[in-house]
Amino acid sequence: MGLLSERLTELGIILPEPPQAVASYVPAVIAGQFCFTSGQLPLLGGKLVAEGVVGGDVGLELAQKAARQSALNAISVAAQAAGGIDRIAGVVKVVGFVQSAVGFHDQPQVVNGASWLFEEVFQERGRHARSAVGTNALPLNAPVEVECIFLLHG
Repeated sequence: MGLLSERLTELGIILPEPPQAVASYVPAVIAGQFCFTSGQLPLLGGKLVAEGVVGGDVGLELAQKAARQSALNAISVAAQAAGGIDRIAGVVKVVGFVQSAVGFHDQPQVVNGASWLFEEVFQERGRHARSAVGTNALPLNAPVEVECIFLLHG
């Protein structure tokens, strides 16, 4: 695979502006050859692409789209922290949190929205370890939050 910037252009994907932290933390930290992102909400242009509880206010398809937007934001903040998109070599780990209605048990299906994006963008290097966790509340009433560990080129 060539440069990640070229891959994004080929796919017609434009990364959003990296979202700013909504509390007292930084969006991403570099440690050695890894970039750890803080949890990324499905923000686009400063607004959530969806709000509410998955399995209640938010259906599965919309929740997957929100997870995809969260993943795009994770790539964006990682690129900013790393000094450029082409420094990102792949995805190591993804943790997805899903604001879930009582009785909703399809958290892995929701977080697939992020995983599919990473595999589309990074191809084989986008396959990752993952956790999908249900929770009763997320910041700003977001339906999903995604945090990642990216591998950086040396």
